[in-house]
Amino acid sequence: MTNKTHEADVAFIKALAELLRENDLTELQVKRDYGDDDSLNVRVSRQTAMAAAPMQVQVPAAAPAPVAAAAAPAAAAPAAANDDPASHPGAVTSPMVGTVYLQPEPGAPSFISVGAKVSEGDTLLIVEAMKTMNHIPAPKAGTVKRILVEDGAAVEFGSPLVIIE
Repeated sequence: MTNKTHEADVAFIKALAELLRENDLTELQVKRDYGDDDSLNVRVSRQTAMAAAPMQVQVPAAAPAPVAAAAAPAAAAPAAANDDPASHPGAVTSPMVGTVYLQPEPGAPSFISVGAKVSEGDTLLIVEAMKTMNHIPAPKAGTVKRILVEDGAAVEFGSPLVIIE
């Protein structure tokens, strides 16, 4: 093989590496035939970030201090699960993702307050989704025990909003 062919192959391999990087590929394999008994097989690959991730996870787990610190919140989690507002039988959850408003317009009185009596179908609050104001009705009559959201807060689907007993 001549030096000119070698330089062309190096340039070809560099071009493949550049193609790999530009297109965010992890591996590229090419076979180039020059003649009957002359060919070039090239496989260019790079390590992905996924291969490095397990190393990051293992380092904190091996350290004794974080393991002991992680055990304390795990022990407290079952106690907190009993106080979870979403699991309360009187919880009213958000039917959509959006922004919560506790009053019909800025400066107006709130729809509800803690201790207020509500009837089935009364508007509890508004969830704005895609520029549409959706009135959230009371699913049953009762007394508002807790308001779990703040005015203007973002909520997810299924987030607890209010507890009615």
